[in-house]
Formats: sequence, C-alpha cells, structure tokens
Amino acid sequence: MNEKLLKTAERKEQLVLTALTIPALISVTLIIVIPVGWLFSLSFMGKSGDFSFENYQKMIVYKSYFRVFKTTFNVSFLTTIFCILLGYPLAYFLSQIPKKLVGIFMITVLLPFWTSLLVRTYAWLVLLQKKGLINSYAIELGIWETPIKLAHNLNGTLIGMIHIMLPFMVLPLYAAMQRIDRQTIQAASNLGANPFQAFWQVFVPLSLPGVAAGSLIVFILCLGFYVTPAVLGGGKVIMVSMQITAILEDQFNWGAASALGVVLLVTTFIFLLLASRLLKLDSIMFGRS
Repeated sequence: MNEKLLKTAERKEQLVLTALTIPALISVTLIIVIPVGWLFSLSFMGKSGDFSFENYQKMIVYKSYFRVFKTTFNVSFLTTIFCILLGYPLAYFLSQIPKKLVGIFMITVLLPFWTSLLVRTYAWLVLLQKKGLINSYAIELGIWETPIKLAHNLNGTLIGMIHIMLPFMVLPLYAAMQRIDRQTIQAASNLGANPFQAFWQVFVPLSLPGVAAGSLIVFILCLGFYVTPAVLGGGKVIMVSMQITAILEDQFNWGAASALGVVLLVTTFIFLLLASRLLKLDSIMFGRS
C-alpha cells in the first residue's frame, strides 16, 4: 500500500511539474523558437522567392562581408580587453573598501543603467566631436593646437562602447572577488609572500571566474551592438547589425539580412559552446565545482 501511495504521489508531482513548465515552454516557443526558425527560413529565400543559397554565397564572394565581420569581432575583442583593464582595478577597489562605502561608489558603476543608451551615446558625441568639450578645453589649455578627431572613427566607437559595457564587467568581477576568502591572502602572507605575490599568485587566480564571466557577457553583447557604432562610428565603423539595417533600408532584401543574422547567431552559439567546454561555464556562472 505504501509503495502504491508513493508512486501515486510521484505521478501527481510529475504532472504538477509538467503543468507548471507548459507556460514556460509556450513562451520560449513563441519568443525564441518561432522567430529563429523564421529567420533561418528567410535566409534561404532568394530574390525570386524560391529556395536558394545565394545569400550565403554572397558572403563568400564579396569581401565587404568579411570586412564587416572582421570589424565586428575587432571592436568586440578590443572593448572586452579594455573593459578588463579598467574594470579589474575598479572591482578590486570596491571589494577592499568598507561595505558602507561600497554603495556610494557602486552608484558610479550602475549610473549608465539608469540613463538611456541613446542619450549616453550622444553625450559622448558632444564631448568627442571636433568642436566638442574635450577639444575645446584642450586647445584652450594648450595641450594641443588643432582639434583631434576623437569621434566618427574606431577610437570614438571604442570609448562609447567601453563606457556602456564596463558595468557588465565590473559586477561579475566584484561578485567573484567578494567570494574570495580573505584568510587565503593572510595564509599566503604568513608563508612569506609579499603583498604583490599574494595578490598575483593567490587573489588573481581566484578572481579569474569573474574575469571569464564578464568577458563572455561583454563580448557577446558587443557582437550585436548597433546604436553606439552607428552614432560614434560616423559610418566608418560598420558592424554586422549596421550592415543588416543598411541591407533592409537600401535593398529591402529580407533574405540577405536574415542570412547575416543567422551567421552572427551561429557564430555566437559556437563561441558559447567553445567557452562552455574550455571555461566550464557552470562553475563560472553559478559557482559550481
């Protein structure tokens, strides 16, 4: 009797869990599966409306597509590197100060989340353009004589994207550094390590999961970025998202635009798959051993 009751209870529990997952499965299907499937189907649609590989063949034939993808990955990679260089010291500083002061300094990190992306981008344009505030003050102070081109190029794009992406690097780093047991640093000091050795040989390796998580988030977000490169790049920094928009506006070619989106999606998936194998994403994201 007890076994039958247990089996009945297990079946009821499974039915309840299944019923609870149905809304989630429907939402995932409507939001992700159907749009992605529609994107894939459109990518194989030629100009005549028939099934064709011509959209993918163009990417191989025309070098402009290669340049667009090269620019996209270059910008994403450089943004990630600079975010690490700027974000690590900031996260380390936040992890070392008293908790009462963390909230005050954390506001400077979270401030970009509270303002519109477009507003932030145009604010950088006001600062970086030839007659902007930076050039004006620099000329007045005699730092340089003629305006330096800081906007409408790769430099301006990187400055804007680093500012926007920095919180996505700092927050995982800070979380990883907060999990580090301070007694390990003290143990290293007791064993004869100086402060630099204790930091480099103990603290840095233990904080690498935060570096990996932040780098992954920043890099993937940069791959599909549009507003900042479009405004600060001045048409000279063409990323995949901008190329998709140009194809739709100029040619109204949904097939070619979808093919670009599919290639970017597949590339991102491959990158995530490699990262999950090499970096063990479960342990990085969720602290699992």
